[in-house]
Amino acid sequence: MKKEKQISDSYTEQVYVIRSSQINGYGRLFGGQLMQWIDETAGVVGRRHCEGTVTTAAIDTLNFKGPAYQNDMLVLVGRITYIGRSSMEIRIDTYVEDPNGLRRSINRAYVVMVAIDEHGVPVTVPGLKYDTMSVSEKAEWENGKKRYELRKKRKQEGF
Repeated sequence: MKKEKQISDSYTEQVYVIRSSQINGYGRLFGGQLMQWIDETAGVVGRRHCEGTVTTAAIDTLNFKGPAYQNDMLVLVGRITYIGRSSMEIRIDTYVEDPNGLRRSINRAYVVMVAIDEHGVPVTVPGLKYDTMSVSEKAEWENGKKRYELRKKRKQEGF
């Protein structure tokens, strides 16, 4: 098994400025464009954690909380929340950042990435150092464990 890591080892922030081609007929950011950026950010977090190739297994939750408009600066923040044998649950928070650096939350997503080898076969990922986690990270881990069990149950039920 690979060495254990800290959550901070794979923490990622991606920044985008919304262009006119990314705006829908209502003058807001296309939801699909944001979904692409969320998936890319989760991929970076996953690759950093497992030091290898990853693939998206599921987008477990995707909550749109507010709009973003042309020329807004978006910040996507990604972090590991839970680890399975070959899977990683990654939380992506999306913010609109104003010129003063204040951030307004517009989306939260949980993405499940799976580490794979050169043949596409799932491989074991490094664990997380539980003893170095903050109280909020431990709470997120416990919630991630519940989401993991729920995903397994849904899979058994055919969802």
